[in-house]
Amino acid sequence: MNRRLLKNDVLNLLQKANFAEILPELEKYPANSLLNPLFLALCDPVERARWNAVLCFGWLVPAMAEKEMEAARIVMRRFLWSLNDESGGIGWGSPEAMGEIMCHNPRLRHEYLHMLISYMREDGENLFEDGNYLELPLLQRGLLWGIGRLCQEHQKEMLERGIVADLRAYLKSSDMHVVGLAIRCLGLLGVAAEIDAICRFETCQEPLRLFIDNEIKEISVAELVRQALGVH
Repeated sequence: MNRRLLKNDVLNLLQKANFAEILPELEKYPANSLLNPLFLALCDPVERARWNAVLCFGWLVPAMAEKEMEAARIVMRRFLWSLNDESGGIGWGSPEAMGEIMCHNPRLRHEYLHMLISYMREDGENLFEDGNYLELPLLQRGLLWGIGRLCQEHQKEMLERGIVADLRAYLKSSDMHVVGLAIRCLGLLGVAAEIDAICRFETCQEPLRLFIDNEIKEISVAELVRQALGVH
């Protein structure tokens, strides 16, 4: 199929359908032919298309890894490069896609999880304390969404990575989406009750628009606190 036609077909599919309907259609195409349309879709003006692209990466790249690990690594390195200042880009959607991909493949998680976590950290004084802290709040939102998916699917492993202190720091953000996503991560790790700073958001009714459990939802910060603390 002509590349332009393929791109248009994939983008239209991502914009109009839910993930369960998309997957059977995408399986008809060679994996490599889907990569560029999916990367483009991460910046699509239609919100649903962007999230569907993230979910599709979570299906496609692990499937590629099963057949040819190096092909999957190339995709992961492309995400990493997009978040590098030298790339000239911003990396929209990259942390989310990386998180979703690593949820579904242990080898990729083993190789690249430390890089995703590094985006929450500044450079340290000691050897091996290399941070790649993302300063832009909009990118922090994506990063915390990706971290949240991994907390949701691999709680024990994420706790072992020592990220609780990193997440706690985001509670000081002036961006309430960042705060809300950090609270959600702490709840998914089962440690929210230990973080006193969360309590000050118990009455915060500021509405957030988040992609949770494959749905775009409107939810208040206070409700995220209740969920994190297990209060019903």
